[in-house]
Amino acid sequence: MQPFDSESCGTKWGNPDSLRESLMGSRFFGIIVLCMREKIRRQLLPLGRRCIALLIPLVNLTALAAPPTDLPSVGFSCDFPGSDPAHYAIKVSSDGHGNYSSNGKLSSDSDADATFSLEFNLPQSSAGHIFALAQKANYFEGNIDTKKKNIASTGEKTLTYVDARKSTTATYNYSTVPAVQELTTIFQNLSTMLESGRRLAYDLRYQKLALDEELQRLQEISTQSSPSDIAVVAPVLEKIVNDSSVLNGARARAQRLLQSAGLGK
Repeated sequence: MQPFDSESCGTKWGNPDSLRESLMGSRFFGIIVLCMREKIRRQLLPLGRRCIALLIPLVNLTALAAPPTDLPSVGFSCDFPGSDPAHYAIKVSSDGHGNYSSNGKLSSDSDADATFSLEFNLPQSSAGHIFALAQKANYFEGNIDTKKKNIASTGEKTLTYVDARKSTTATYNYSTVPAVQELTTIFQNLSTMLESGRRLAYDLRYQKLALDEELQRLQEISTQSSPSDIAVVAPVLEKIVNDSSVLNGARARAQRLLQSAGLGK
């Protein structure tokens, strides 16, 4: 074993003064690092706050742009084999936006299995009336069918109500509940109106000479429904009015229909 050499130790680890200076230097360097770290933290803190302040409006905008939750809706469907259409369904949301689908035929040559669907908008007053009637009918909870055997079948009808808290459905042939009777009439008239609007759109595209006959039929339909119901076919009526290739008589009839609903000039 080699003896302990203080000189070699001093050479390896440095003398006490050098060691003290090294330690003091390290401590000073550490203080500098801490000071710089604190300075950087203070500089970044306002920046972070500014970033958060900028992000808050973006979050709010995202919330505004997000699609709304499903609105309350009232639906009606009718299945009556042998009639035209044999099946149709209507759904109206509380904001007046509606969806319609049916297997109605445009002509005798149309495919019996063909279906179509479209979207429409009801005036807010008409949508509000539908929802008021649904409330009067207790949102279709319980039995609304008369169940009488001597009443002729006019098709299986279904009324539905859906909102965030409930979903109710009632099926009937005929009902003595006044609110249900009125809703049935409203939805049946809407179907008739929308089917006529579909034929008008077809005639406008493929056989413009047939427009006047369909417009006369629509005028007769409008006498049995609310004038505001014309709003659901207003887009196609406006196209007819603005199409210079359509006969003036048909354009004038379409204009009168719009005016009857307070929509024309």
